[in-house]
Amino acid sequence: MSAPIISIKPVTLSAPERGADLQVRVSAPVSGSGLPIVVLAHGFGKSMSSYDPLVDYWAGSGFVVVQPTFLDSKTLGITPADPRYPDIWRVRVADVVRVLDELDQVLAAVPGLAERADRQRIAVAGHSWGGQTVGMLLGARVLGADGQAGPDMTDARVKAGVLLATTGLGGADLSPFAAANFAFMNPDFRGLATPVLVVAGDRDQSQLSTRGPDWFTDVYTHSPGARSLLTVFGGEHMLGGIHGYNAADTTDESPERVALVRQAAWAYLCHALGIDSAAWEKVQAELAGTADPIGRIDNK
Repeated sequence: MSAPIISIKPVTLSAPERGADLQVRVSAPVSGSGLPIVVLAHGFGKSMSSYDPLVDYWAGSGFVVVQPTFLDSKTLGITPADPRYPDIWRVRVADVVRVLDELDQVLAAVPGLAERADRQRIAVAGHSWGGQTVGMLLGARVLGADGQAGPDMTDARVKAGVLLATTGLGGADLSPFAAANFAFMNPDFRGLATPVLVVAGDRDQSQLSTRGPDWFTDVYTHSPGARSLLTVFGGEHMLGGIHGYNAADTTDESPERVALVRQAAWAYLCHALGIDSAAWEKVQAELAGTADPIGRIDNK
């Protein structure tokens, strides 16, 4: 059973060069100490107010969850005509770095939380575009038009990650629209060495790729750090509805899928952060021992 939690928003971080201050939500259990921290990056158009099914569970199970609102959020109303638009993917990464740089201010928004949080156990998680965003801090890079890898933005403060429905390789694997409009969707996963759980739905067919749902498993296939893969059976891009309760845009609504994703992600982070591996072992054993499971975990 989840513990009571407290959630505060917005926590405002000054960002004059960004064109708008960075707004953040912070959620945490009302009691307990030594709390690990996870920064959760939303997908396109979402905000710090999204992903309650994940946030409620993770915070109720002992994590501090920090959620920035990126410039692509529908709550900000920025259009492709805005001069900042082509660089939003870079600003997203800078926003997560800013959260880590100013973590003291973020934690201070909840009285007493700064003393209860464990700054040595920091993880990141991201869904869809959010996975691409935090993947950069885990060691992924973006290939330029010349085929050369861009800057290495690996952040040593981040000890583990969860990448949810994160897009795969670029080049010929991109649809013509994606290739023409999203230059950053050309990742190099070879340097992603931080321990990561990849979560992919086996029915997640993206219009951005010429490939099938296996596109969302590329980070597992091509990076040394992505050591585990959770395949969600019947899962589409929202993985059952992880982005909101009763969300109208969920095409594969399934409380069971959401429960699996949030529990497995939490258990993996507890394992990867060196807190406890029992829950992670239990999740794997239960899936392997079920006659008709809703997912499968592979390890390498």
